[in-house]
Amino acid sequence: MKILHSTLLLGASALALAGCGPSDIASPGTGGDVIINNPTPTPTPTPTPGTGTVTAAAGCPTIADSQGLTDGGTVSGPTGSYRICRLPSVIRTSTTLPKIAGLLYEMNGRVNVGCDGGFRAPTAAAPYTSTTVGCTTALTADTNVTLTIAAGAILYGATGQSWLAVNRGNKISAIGTATQPIIFTSRDNVLGLNTDSSQGQWGGVVLMGRGIVTDCTVGTTAAGTCERDTEGSADLARFGGADNAYNAGTMSYVQIRYSGFVLGADKELQALTTEGIGTGTTLDHIQAHNSSDDGSEHFGGAVNMKYYIATGADDDSLDVDTGAQANFQYVMLLPRSGRGDALFEIDSNGNESDAPRTTLRVANFTAIQPATSADNEAADQAAGLFRGNSDTTLINGVYLAPSNECIRMNGSGATPATFAARSVVLQCNATKYLGTGTITAAQVQTFFGTGTNNNNDAFTPSLTSIFVNGANETAVTATDPKSAAAFFDTTSWIGAVRNAADTWYAGWTCNSATANFGTSSTACTSLPTT
Repeated sequence: MKILHSTLLLGASALALAGCGPSDIASPGTGGDVIINNPTPTPTPTPTPGTGTVTAAAGCPTIADSQGLTDGGTVSGPTGSYRICRLPSVIRTSTTLPKIAGLLYEMNGRVNVGCDGGFRAPTAAAPYTSTTVGCTTALTADTNVTLTIAAGAILYGATGQSWLAVNRGNKISAIGTATQPIIFTSRDNVLGLNTDSSQGQWGGVVLMGRGIVTDCTVGTTAAGTCERDTEGSADLARFGGADNAYNAGTMSYVQIRYSGFVLGADKELQALTTEGIGTGTTLDHIQAHNSSDDGSEHFGGAVNMKYYIATGADDDSLDVDTGAQANFQYVMLLPRSGRGDALFEIDSNGNESDAPRTTLRVANFTAIQPATSADNEAADQAAGLFRGNSDTTLINGVYLAPSNECIRMNGSGATPATFAARSVVLQCNATKYLGTGTITAAQVQTFFGTGTNNNNDAFTPSLTSIFVNGANETAVTATDPKSAAAFFDTTSWIGAVRNAADTWYAGWTCNSATANFGTSSTACTSLPTT
C-alpha cells in the first residue's frame, strides 16, 4: 500500500487550477502529491524494495562546508539501498557534492546556496543585511558560494517544502553528461511509489539574480530599484537588480522531477524557476518532468536556454513574465494528454506602464497539446496565451493542438502584446485563434499570417515517435533564427528534432507514458542504477 503525503485524488474534470499570470509564481495547488485519475498507459512494473542492484554507501563524504553533511541512515527502494546524506540549511562555503555509488543527497526543507547579497554587491560603507534563513549578519561582500554537483549525483526533497534556493551573489554548477545526468527528485520517487501521474511532491530549483524585473515588491522601475520576492516562500527570497548579464552559474544535463509543492497560499514552485538571472548564466539540456505547476517559469532578467524539455507539466510548459528577455532554442513542450493548461503563457506584468516589456523568442520547437483540459478551458483557453505588453516571436516551430484553439492574445494597456511567426506550422481546431480585450481573433489571425513567412495554420503533421520530424515537417522551409537573436544557432529545419539521426534528447532524459526518449533513457518512476 502506498503511503503518500497529503494525497489528493482528483478526476480531470474536478481540477481547476488558475493560469499562472504576472502576479503569480504558480497556479493554486493542493499542497501535496496529486494523483490524477485520467487514462494513462500502465507503468512498467518496478522491482520490490530491496531487490535492486544498488548497495548503500558506507557513509557520507566530507565536504568543504563546516556544517558538513548529516548521515540520515539508509533507505531502500526498487533499485536497491542508499545512504542518505542531508544537506545543511545554508551552504556557507563553496562546496562540491561528489557522485558516490549508493548515496543520495537530501534537502530537508529550504536549502540556501550562500546568503543573499542584495540588489547590488554591498560595500563596507553600505553593507547589506541579508534576510535569508540563517544569514542575518551584515554583509560587506557577496558570499560568493558555488554549489558544485557532480555528474550523476541525485538530490531529493524529503518534504513538500524542500527546495533549492541559489541566492543573489552565489552560483550553482550542476553539470551532468549525456550518460550521467544530475537528478533532482522527490522522496516518493526514491521509494518507488510514483506513477505516471505523480507530481507536486517537493518545491523545485530556484535561481535568483540581479537582472531587471518589473512588478516591484520594493523599489520602482522608474528609479531602477525594482526587486521582487519569491512568492509563497515563508522566508524572504528576493531577486532583481540592474544586471541582465548576471551569472547564476551553470545547469547542464539535468532532470527535475515531480516538483511543484505549495510553499504558501495558492503559490507553488515549478521544476525550474529563474528570477532575475542574466545572460552570464548557462542553461542547457534540462528536463522538467511532471511539475504540478509550470515546467519552467522565468521572472525578469535575461534568460538564454538550449535543449529544454517539459514533460507532463500540469500548468504551463513554458511561462515567461515580469520583463524577462528570453531566448529558447531546441524545445519540446509535451504535457500529458488531457492535463495541463497551456503550452505557452507569456505576460509582461500587472503594471502595463512598467518597462522593460517581456520579450520571448523561441526557435526550433515542437509543442504538442494532444487534448484539452478543464484547466485550459477555464484559464488560458487556447494552447498558447500571449498577453500584457509582451512581445513574442516564434521561429521554426511545430505547434499542434488539434482539439483546441492554437493562439489566444489578450490586449490591454496602451501598447498591447505583439506576436510574430516565421516558419511555424499549426494544427488547431476549426476556430484556431482567439482574441480578447482590445485584440480580436481576426487580428490574431493576421499576426500569425498563414501563407506568408513560411507559416501554415492548416498543417498535417507526420511526426514519428511523437516528436521526430517526418516528411511533412522536413518539407517546410526554415528561417535562420539568427535573424532574431545572436544566441541562436543557424538551422535549416523546423521543429526540435530534425530527423531520426538527431538524438540530442537521448540518455540524459527519463521516459514516461508522455514521451519515450529511447532505450538509453531510464524510467522517470525509477532511479538509474549507474
